[in-house]
Amino acid sequence: MKLLLVEDNQQLNNALTTILKRNSYVVDSVFDGEEAMTLIEEYTYDVIILDIMIPKINGLEVLKRARAMNIESPILMLTAKSTTEDKVSGLNFGADDYLAKPFNVDELLARIKALTRRRPVYEDNNMLEFGDLRLDLSSMTLSCGKEKTVLMNKEFQIMNLLFKSKDEIVSLDKIVANAWNIDEYSTSENVWVFISYLRKKLESIKSKTKIKSIRYQGYYLEYQNDKKTKI
Repeated sequence: MKLLLVEDNQQLNNALTTILKRNSYVVDSVFDGEEAMTLIEEYTYDVIILDIMIPKINGLEVLKRARAMNIESPILMLTAKSTTEDKVSGLNFGADDYLAKPFNVDELLARIKALTRRRPVYEDNNMLEFGDLRLDLSSMTLSCGKEKTVLMNKEFQIMNLLFKSKDEIVSLDKIVANAWNIDEYSTSENVWVFISYLRKKLESIKSKTKIKSIRYQGYYLEYQNDKKTKI
């Protein structure tokens, strides 16, 4: 899953980014509201973690603009303010949750998981299904019947995207945008390497689901009993 962290305190920003990455999230981190709006307009995030007191454009204004653009990503507000009035303002502007500083990291992680569980109905108890496959979002485990394999972070991000797209084609650009941070360099060759890893893991668990590719377009999942074909 991909997160956007907007926090102007560099030390806190760096610490939270490190912790979130260690918990298998892909994280884009920025320090002001203008940078946040640029990324929100360009990328889709599973959760946006947004501090209120940030420079250039404050967090509440970023929140209002994002919702005016019909951005549906859950938004968790972080702030040193903890008055009822501040909380009400954020929630009225479209925030999904609110966490006052200082906070416990475990609580932040729990809030993020709670927000992602509220999303699409096909996510049932952190489990996605396609064909004969099940993807456990909490343990990054891919299973077919009794066979299981644990995915690396990039593998997990790609497979998660393919599952959610079902048998629709996922472009290379979309894969890179969701599985790599903005400060990471990636090419189609990088994507191909991880797709090849995933294909081997699908074989290792004896799955009949395959990762198919269409040249210059992207990748999609196909269960061998599916009759649908791509043109």
